[in-house]
Amino acid sequence: MKKIFYLILIMNIIPATAATIPWWLRPTVCKINPTNCYPNMTYGYLIEMGNIESWDDTSNCWGLKLICPEALITDAREPVALKRKEIEQGKKIKTDYDINNLSSNRDCFGTRKTSNDGTKVSVNGQLVNVWCPGILDNPDETLENGEITYGAQPTCQSLARNNFAAVENGNCYGKYYDANQYYIECGNALLPTRLIVLNGADYNTPTNGAPTTKKAAERLFNEMYTNSKTQKSKYFSE
Repeated sequence: MKKIFYLILIMNIIPATAATIPWWLRPTVCKINPTNCYPNMTYGYLIEMGNIESWDDTSNCWGLKLICPEALITDAREPVALKRKEIEQGKKIKTDYDINNLSSNRDCFGTRKTSNDGTKVSVNGQLVNVWCPGILDNPDETLENGEITYGAQPTCQSLARNNFAAVENGNCYGKYYDANQYYIECGNALLPTRLIVLNGADYNTPTNGAPTTKKAAERLFNEMYTNSKTQKSKYFSE
């Protein structure tokens, strides 16, 4: 009779809510501590508590980081959930990508490493210019600030043929200059040697005494530049 009384007493002590909690979730059950792998898991993570696909057995915790397909060495069309140690080893991540940055659509991690406020990005370990839209004939990739090419980069001469110069234009490179108003003079560098204001002159239609060849025109421009510099130093102090 005493045993029956004790059993009834114990049942009365146990809260009614405890009976509704699954036994594997009760605090008295011995289990691996499901501490999150990351301090704040919102966007860009695979988190389904109790789902084995979300379990990181290398770190004994829930939550896998979703890596964008373009940041992965292997071909993938969708974001891939990687374990913490897989990410730390870096064998599956392209070195040009920073997997600490969330993508623009916020569904995965991995964006190209950038510099100079996004005007330059990493391609094959080298920083290349991000060109403003419409400058590259066949861009290999479109980014938030503009377009990039993986191969040979534009030169001053190739840009000038389309009336562009490789100057910074907001968050990308490349500024258009009307050929009727400006002449872009190139040297060996990417930036033009000089940008000459034509002041309405039509260099395609020579008049009497005007230079008829490119070499003659450049010689005349050099003389004009020298004279202008001399006059400035004569009448204007620095």
